[in-house]
Amino acid sequence: MSDWTGRPGESPPEWTPRREPPAPSLAPPPSTRTAPLPGMPSPAAPGRYDSGLRARDGRGSRNPRRRAGRGRRFLRTAAVLSSVLLLAGAGTYVWADSRLNQQVDLGTLSGRVPRGEGTNYLVVGSDSREGLSQQDRKELNTGSAEGRRTDSVILLHTGANGTTMLSLPRDSWVTLPPYVDPDTGRSYRAAPNKLNAAFSLGGPGLLVRTVERNTGVHIDHYAEIGFAGFVGVVDAVGGVGLCLDKPVRDEDSGADLPAGCQTLDGAEALAFVRQRKQEAQGDLGRTRNQQEFLAALARKAATPSTLADPSKTFPSLRAGLDTLIVDESTELPDLMSLFEAMRKAASGGGRQLNVPVADPDLRTPQGSAVRWDDRRARALFTALREDRPPG
Repeated sequence: MSDWTGRPGESPPEWTPRREPPAPSLAPPPSTRTAPLPGMPSPAAPGRYDSGLRARDGRGSRNPRRRAGRGRRFLRTAAVLSSVLLLAGAGTYVWADSRLNQQVDLGTLSGRVPRGEGTNYLVVGSDSREGLSQQDRKELNTGSAEGRRTDSVILLHTGANGTTMLSLPRDSWVTLPPYVDPDTGRSYRAAPNKLNAAFSLGGPGLLVRTVERNTGVHIDHYAEIGFAGFVGVVDAVGGVGLCLDKPVRDEDSGADLPAGCQTLDGAEALAFVRQRKQEAQGDLGRTRNQQEFLAALARKAATPSTLADPSKTFPSLRAGLDTLIVDESTELPDLMSLFEAMRKAASGGGRQLNVPVADPDLRTPQGSAVRWDDRRARALFTALREDRPPG
């Protein structure tokens, strides 16, 4: 596809005080109760007390002073609990903010396209093995390859006309802009290649520039999560439910899932979103699976039972932050907006799309690739840039 750019108090009730008993005589009157010995429980019924008053209906009446004291204690307790919750929330915020890995500087990139309407996030799932032990890599079928490549690329647009989650196949045949190899310092001219190559050759910076050059959509924020973070988040929320129309088996990813509804743990979820060999449309089938699973994960993470359970929310936050990489301008509120946008798109409050494709099996010097439908893709990208509903 050719590259292009686009345009820019009430008083208490009265009561009668208890009369003081007469001074005790040398011979006290007999009593049916005996005083408890030291260390022994009182013979009075548990939880009962003698107020010295009786209501007109014969039932005991609570002491208003005691009731007022209990009210004050309740208010003090509520205030303390509220303070603890606020401090815990603030502490979690500061902790999470300090763990953000803001290693991508979009401000230094050259050849950027003009800003459009709305906000655009580039969400990348990478195959980075960082945080995985050798045993983890074996169990998760991730292999031993070093470096980072993309397993999913999603352009997420939010604006006045709602949210659009657009998957860009990693094998998309696009034009890479001129770049300098960060390892060798060698310069390269613009050339056609797969979208995934931009990430492996020049990292997040070249990937962002490539997406902008081929879509005309300005990227405002970048977020990338690796294998370990993905698995950790799924396990932290207690797994994610998914219904499959047919069995999914893939030797390369390790997927071995029966047909029907089931709950996937982190390892099973990773295998599911990575597999593509049995998909009739290959990489396009994988992008649909990824959108389907991300929708289910967003719904699960946003349920009251998950949000109100610190044993789930804190571990999922920690797991996500462990391998999360963002750009320098992305703060926690931006990540919250990103998550909310994905949740909306997943719950029917937005659109989940794939880039229009003309040829899913384009033969190229770099192997089979995906060629976009130029006319329809341009119309879609223009709608996103102008914050209009695609269509």
